[in-house]
Amino acid sequence: MQADNMKFTVSSSDLSTRLQTINKVQNAKNTLVILDCILFELSNNTLRLTGSDSEITVNSTIDVTDVDGEGVIAINAKKIINAVKEIPDQPITVDVDTRSFAIKITYQNGEYSFTGSDGTDFPLPIPLDTYENTVTLNSQHIYNGIARCLFATDDDEIRPQMNGIFFDMSNSVVTFVATDGHKMVRNRLNNVHPESPSSFILPKKPAMVLKNVMQKYDEEATISFDRTNAKFEVENYTVVCRLAEGNYPRYDSVIPQDNPFHVRVDRMALISTLRRIMVFASQSCAVVKMRVETGTLTISAQDLDYSTSAEERLMCEYDGMPMSIGFNGPFLMEVLNCISSEDVIFELADPSRPGVAMPADMGEEESLIMLLMPMLIK
Repeated sequence: MQADNMKFTVSSSDLSTRLQTINKVQNAKNTLVILDCILFELSNNTLRLTGSDSEITVNSTIDVTDVDGEGVIAINAKKIINAVKEIPDQPITVDVDTRSFAIKITYQNGEYSFTGSDGTDFPLPIPLDTYENTVTLNSQHIYNGIARCLFATDDDEIRPQMNGIFFDMSNSVVTFVATDGHKMVRNRLNNVHPESPSSFILPKKPAMVLKNVMQKYDEEATISFDRTNAKFEVENYTVVCRLAEGNYPRYDSVIPQDNPFHVRVDRMALISTLRRIMVFASQSCAVVKMRVETGTLTISAQDLDYSTSAEERLMCEYDGMPMSIGFNGPFLMEVLNCISSEDVIFELADPSRPGVAMPADMGEEESLIMLLMPMLIK
């Protein structure tokens, strides 16, 4: 039988960090009022915090002290987060009457008193004894794969599989892929050993939640999945979500294999140039023109409706024939912002074929290529 009270002491900053991470899973409006809450479960010296939107569930454990009793209670997420984040880092004591759901939070200079809800009403995912597939990856690799792909996901109601990130696992390679038809990202990890070839599509929202979680760690994380669900585990966090349905397109078939022209340029210098040039681009299509000649990359844009134009030249490594190609400026900026190397390499063929961007220095452990469709230039 559940005790009449549960009481524990926890660091205010640790609790605030966990609550804000878990809260990212919640919707602004929920069909169930209980989903506006975060579930607190106290057992022994461990507090488990859980948030859900019915499709995604995130939980985190945190060690607590001065424990008295155990139990569960659901606390309105907005209220508890706003209250705790304003308390400077210090031990706080949470005292809950599990029958009346009265809550008292005591800290150095004061206390809060309010009421929670019955935690037994909180919907939790049905636990699966076994998943069909399991793979272990470093959490930073998962974070990088998601962070680099998110901007290229689509918002297509007809083809929901395009709205997520494709995890493609072979015998020695794990590949993260995203595309919206205008741009595509392929981030590949080498020398990884999944149990068997498999794949799944991670929807955009759980991908954003996972990005926030994995960013905090640099250690091994476990991914377990079947046809409909996936579970991600790292240290004190677990994320369970439903997977997107449908078949992902054959992404490798659209990547050009024989682009003959290679341009190497300083990435940050190109970003700065684009920021200045894009001010003068047409607002309707935002096209910028790249013209490459021996040792020189010229970036230009114009808006004929307002008689504005801009042009700027950069030094680059290039010794091929002169050529010009147009790209959507904001898309090109997104590509460059997702590359972390000092220099970026563009592989080009002609103005009608996709351009490929990649880091100049990546290492053997992983590879990254970004495909960008060209735009018509006059």
